[in-house]
Amino acid sequence: MARSALVVIDMLNPYDHQDAEQLAGRVSEIVGPLAELVGRARERDDVELVYVNDNYGDFAADRHEIEAAAVEGRRPDLVEPILPPPGCAFLPKVRHSAFFGTSLEYLLSHKHVETVVLTGQVTEQCVLYSALDAYVRHYSLTVPPDCVAAIHDDLGQAALRLMERNMSADLTPSRDCFA
Repeated sequence: MARSALVVIDMLNPYDHQDAEQLAGRVSEIVGPLAELVGRARERDDVELVYVNDNYGDFAADRHEIEAAAVEGRRPDLVEPILPPPGCAFLPKVRHSAFFGTSLEYLLSHKHVETVVLTGQVTEQCVLYSALDAYVRHYSLTVPPDCVAAIHDDLGQAALRLMERNMSADLTPSRDCFA
């Protein structure tokens, strides 16, 4: 049974929205460390790998359609290195939090997860709201700063500070996660 979960949030992105260019520059910095972290998580029996991704309003889209839209989008170079591996959980979401309207809470409970490691985009939005939802559900929380991307640097830094101070998040670099 998994004791930790690596949750990858909204990395399957077609980058065709208003802040896409600004965000893509920051995402390019986290793709490498995130891909390495996903690789380490896959090697461990005590880590559950879960992708939670926006369905972008397409309620009929399944995992493969969301992946295809992202790969066929404007920045496949940011998507291909972190595509969900076969066999990992994939949960579509419709709002900011990875918990809202998804079965994430049930999955984590079923797998006896105690620590949630949040990664992905956007730090000051979906990652922050997911962190708050994990915190109020009494999960220990880790957010590796080198595996989250913000649209606005100042807001991303403020969100990390809030998660650390108000949600007791451990801001451990990805190289130290699952070491």
